[in-house]
Amino acid sequence: MPLVAFARVTQEQVNVRLVTDEAEAILKILAKKKANEPIAEADWQQLFAAEGYVRLKQRETSMQRSFEDADFKTFVLSDQLAARAPALREALDKWKRADVTHAARLALNYLPKDARISAKIYPVIKPRENSFVFDVKNDPAIFSYLDPAVSPQKFENTLAHEMHHIGYGTSCPSKQIADQLRELPPNVKTALTWTSAFGEGFAMLAAAGGPDIHPHAVSDSEEHARWDKDVANFNDDLKKVEKFLLDILDGRLTGEEVQKAGFSFFGSTQGPWYTVG
Repeated sequence: MPLVAFARVTQEQVNVRLVTDEAEAILKILAKKKANEPIAEADWQQLFAAEGYVRLKQRETSMQRSFEDADFKTFVLSDQLAARAPALREALDKWKRADVTHAARLALNYLPKDARISAKIYPVIKPRENSFVFDVKNDPAIFSYLDPAVSPQKFENTLAHEMHHIGYGTSCPSKQIADQLRELPPNVKTALTWTSAFGEGFAMLAAAGGPDIHPHAVSDSEEHARWDKDVANFNDDLKKVEKFLLDILDGRLTGEEVQKAGFSFFGSTQGPWYTVG
């Protein structure tokens, strides 16, 4: 793999930290269960007071999803999770050795000089197998579903992608551009706002480390092949995205139609906003 040259990054530009307390508390409980040791109330309180758990609960309730301590306790004590405990322990230990600062530097390589990346990274054990970014404006958090099938290299790659989004939000659009956007007609403003979705493509480039490195170099063969298949449709997808933006400008797409069409380009996994972007 080619070496990646980094622009000079100041300490003020990067402030990232791995927070594993939620996963550690669950694995402690699972270890006690396996050893037939009593699980004390203090063990549960350690979990429910963990920063990762508290913020996960905040995020789920903000999405109007039920998230009760009693339900989560049932999940933790399930036989299915107990069977996965050794693999989860091994995965967490490997992820803890990931270089999260390196991931942030990859992201900054493809961001304006005034960009900043501040984030807490939470590897979490939970019922839903999704990963996401939360509270970007106030206290940026990256929640990563702890998956033993994901290598530390893939974990770093995903972090770099998400950190690019966080850094993008601190510098794009610039104040000057933002002021100009407010003065534009609604259709023009909408079209320009949707072009920010091309940030998915910039994030793919940043996470890879450069244009000469395959975006899924550290992914499994299925993801690698899917990307190659989708990129082969670049010309057609570019025309579709172009038509989408022109339809907004010409008033042929409005309201919910814009949202439906725009979100379709994210794809079920990685659509044209990623490949064309």
